[in-house]
Amino acid sequence: MVAHRRVLLPLGLLGSIFVIMLSFKGWDKLKQSAERMHQVQEKRKQQLNEICSDDKEALSEGKRSVDDMSDKELENLLVDDTHGIIYCYIPKVACTNWKRVMFVLNQSELILTLPNSFPRTEMRAKLKHYTKFLFVRDPFVRIISAYRNKFHQSNELFYHDYARDILHLYGNQSDPPHTVDEAFALGVRPSFQNFIQYLVDPQTEKDQPFEPHWRQMHRLCHPCHIQYDFIGHQETLHEEAEQLLKLLMLQDDIKFPTSYANMTSPFSVLDWFRTVPVEDRRNLYKLYESDFSHDDFS
Repeated sequence: MVAHRRVLLPLGLLGSIFVIMLSFKGWDKLKQSAERMHQVQEKRKQQLNEICSDDKEALSEGKRSVDDMSDKELENLLVDDTHGIIYCYIPKVACTNWKRVMFVLNQSELILTLPNSFPRTEMRAKLKHYTKFLFVRDPFVRIISAYRNKFHQSNELFYHDYARDILHLYGNQSDPPHTVDEAFALGVRPSFQNFIQYLVDPQTEKDQPFEPHWRQMHRLCHPCHIQYDFIGHQETLHEEAEQLLKLLMLQDDIKFPTSYANMTSPFSVLDWFRTVPVEDRRNLYKLYESDFSHDDFS
């Protein structure tokens, strides 16, 4: 029995040492991951500052500060006063899931938008002191996602407001079907090439600003005027969402929801653009050039 104890004691000690070593190894991995994410964030913010400094006037469209912007231009800023967070949502960049997170954090079905809920002096204070974040996405992938969502699926509003005009102007349809149900029954919908033609047509933005689902990201979130603390990428969404929740010290309060299974992949871009003429591709890049350069997708 004594002999057994002599054997078991060293084995137990070795087991404890092994567990401690694993704990240190796990801690090192977490530390390395946090340091890597910090470096990524610093690089993104530095690149953004350089771009804004080089051509702020053009990118700012004559606006010197947030004070020069209308409430409409700032309506994508969502506020969580309890946790001191401001999130700028960009349609087709995981915004549905991030809004769900904001709902849970607010413990309410009402999310406050910055310009509609606070006077300007209070709004400036929140922009200065709150933690501000946004998530961005490869602009071309975002355009594909918007097309799939709004024109490949039955959507009466988008069919009436956009698809009928696109079919008439670029799809050789002199009298397109009047409802989305009629159009889908006949197999009529704007092609992806028609959608790109609509975007690059100079007349489109002369008539009205781009719809938010395909409006340039910098026009929705104004990164040259708002100093964001965290700039996430859709392409590494779950890893970066986890890092952001840790930064906000909310990792124990909420988990980021899983993404949709049919999310548009960056690897499909070439297939989608195969039918788009080279000239239209070039013009489309010019339209979204600031988003490409801002967000390190160029």
